[in-house]
Amino acid sequence: MQKIIPAPLKTGDEIRIVAPSRGIKIIGPDSREIARQRFEEMGLKVVYAENAVDDNWDLMGTTEIAKRAADINEAFADTRVKAIFTMIGGFNSNQLLPFLDYELIKKHPKIFCGFSDITALLNGIYAKTGLVTFSGPHFSSFGMKKGFDYTWQVMKTMLFGKGSYTVVPSEEWSDDLWFIDQEKRSFIKNEGYWTIHSGTARGTIIGGNLGTFNLLLGSSYRPEFKKDTILFVENCFESSGDGATFLRELQALAYQPDFKNVKAVLIGRFQKASDVDENKLRYIVNAIPQLDNLPVIGNVDFGHTTPMLTFPIGGACELTDSGINIKI
Repeated sequence: MQKIIPAPLKTGDEIRIVAPSRGIKIIGPDSREIARQRFEEMGLKVVYAENAVDDNWDLMGTTEIAKRAADINEAFADTRVKAIFTMIGGFNSNQLLPFLDYELIKKHPKIFCGFSDITALLNGIYAKTGLVTFSGPHFSSFGMKKGFDYTWQVMKTMLFGKGSYTVVPSEEWSDDLWFIDQEKRSFIKNEGYWTIHSGTARGTIIGGNLGTFNLLLGSSYRPEFKKDTILFVENCFESSGDGATFLRELQALAYQPDFKNVKAVLIGRFQKASDVDENKLRYIVNAIPQLDNLPVIGNVDFGHTTPMLTFPIGGACELTDSGINIKI
């Protein structure tokens, strides 16, 4: 399938906020306003989807499949909309995959950005249409007062024209409940990458949240690992446990027949509650035979800590002796 690259953002563009996982009710009014102001600082107009309202909150903290899918289809159909950002993650965006209008999406390609549970949509849309999507901050992420500069700058570099960058590790990171107390924050000095297996590679980026990506196994929504693939994976602490769940989920993925086309694996930073340090990750990686001869780098700035990269699903990654290069 031919790759489709969406047009970059520019001043004056309208963006649509959709809630395919958890609803907007989970985001406090103050954080919503900070996020809106930040987008406006970039010259972007923020519009909420029809069903991204507080009332859409059921026993699962979400709403009907039809409403959530309709908001995405309508956002792609609306010629005023140049980018779609998800409100926040959750657990059930994979329910929407059969109800998206992929022909419509191919005819009206545009930026689609989010992470975590949104991994299902990012990869499903790419698999079905060839449209490059973006694993990056949610709309709610922009509500963070402090410690957001790295995330913001990388997102702008990727989505506002240049579409490429050399990854530089952040100076510090956080894993605190910033949305509860915006002033009392805890930042940790970044020790840099964990090079589990060294080497060079280049290929197409596939992946995101590992547990969510594995929900696509055996379906037409899981992108093929074609000739040269660079796999990006991460897990939140609820999914990775003490590393055992991460190991078995990565092993399950490595059993796929086309995994032989994976040329390198990049692993996002683990949350503190996961209790996975460099030594434990080295054990996990070395326990999976299919990774023996692949470059593997851990503690990269993506996942459920902040700050985070914005990287393109369907874009390109090159690992060299001098670093990690990413481009659409």
